[in-house]
Amino acid sequence: MGDVRGRWLDRHVRAAGWRVAGAGRRSRTWVLAGAGLLGSMVVAQVLSGVRPAPIRLTSVVVVLLASSAVAFLAGRDGAGRALGAFGAASGAGYAAEWIGVRAGVPFGEYSYTSLLRPQLGGVPVIVALAWGGMGLAAHAVATAIVPESGPGRWAAGAFALTAWDLFLDPQMLRLGLWTWVHEGPYRGVPISNLAGWLVVSLLVMVLLDLVAGRPGAAAPGGLVAIYGVMAAMETLAFAAVFEPPDRGVAVAGGIAMGTCAVLAWRRRWPR
Repeated sequence: MGDVRGRWLDRHVRAAGWRVAGAGRRSRTWVLAGAGLLGSMVVAQVLSGVRPAPIRLTSVVVVLLASSAVAFLAGRDGAGRALGAFGAASGAGYAAEWIGVRAGVPFGEYSYTSLLRPQLGGVPVIVALAWGGMGLAAHAVATAIVPESGPGRWAAGAFALTAWDLFLDPQMLRLGLWTWVHEGPYRGVPISNLAGWLVVSLLVMVLLDLVAGRPGAAAPGGLVAIYGVMAAMETLAFAAVFEPPDRGVAVAGGIAMGTCAVLAWRRRWPR
């Protein structure tokens, strides 16, 4: 009887070990895929900054960014949960944009031009993907800064995601991708836009905590890296690559995003 029980335990222990090993291999595969997509995104971002027609690469950059974010989260949570989180963030962002172009809230009165295609209800699909990809990255940054789920993490994530818009809006206005009915003080962007971003970003963080928030789980390092890479590249682009350069935007966005990235990095990888 003892031998039978011993063989049964040995069999199940080995099976559990194989399952853990299999999960580890799948996780590494997703992380490697995320790293490859992130590297491709960096190349596309560089090309978009130096080519005379950067709009053609804008959608490529966003698709690679979103795909990399999903892959990194899948490395921790699995593909199904990662896609669910991405869908929640993208859906919230799209809904806010759809309402925004019709009602002028929560961002202010604006409209998209026809340069970004395809569009659904006057909102480019690629915009929803951008909300999803950077939403996951900002949530990871917030998770690293504030490990416990709750208002503190949501506020940190909302700030981190809104900090990205300090770069995004001036850059997209340069390219003529959308226009404001009433221009504002920040490179033509109204203050209502930043307030709207904070509100929508807060909603995105709450949704992501519900879908992908795992008690005690560390923030995926790849997602934190995405945020840091975007902060560095946008700062460099506005400071030295774009013609003419805009060092005011480089300083504002660099300080805001850079602070979030550094805090997340120090909390996740303390010395």
